[in-house]
Amino acid sequence: MTKLARKKREDRLRRHRRVRAKVSGTADRPRLNVFRSTANIYAQVIDDQSGHTLVSASTIDKEVAAQLEGKTKTEAAKLVGAVVAQRAKAAGIGRVVFDRGGYRYFGRVSALAEGAREGGLEF
Repeated sequence: MTKLARKKREDRLRRHRRVRAKVSGTADRPRLNVFRSTANIYAQVIDDQSGHTLVSASTIDKEVAAQLEGKTKTEAAKLVGAVVAQRAKAAGIGRVVFDRGGYRYFGRVSALAEGAREGGLEF
């Protein structure tokens, strides 16, 4: 890992810790966490009080990956948001708090949030 890449990662983790100091998921309103790599995007709905992931979705899920043929990363992120919302609704979760993971609310992160909102999650 280059020096610049290491610095960018450390900066993102610092921002993420700052956000996490204020944002916590409960059983009533769990946290929708986003992780973005260069190739994929992952979303988890987490109950921080019990420390359990309730539902998750990502671009590497077989169900989602089958629908990604010919889509851009932003379109894929929106699809992941819709899938995580669908799974959350099936688990009886309607309201979440959004944790952008230290990333800017822009591009794939905002597309995932938009997809989750369209899927029926409130945040």
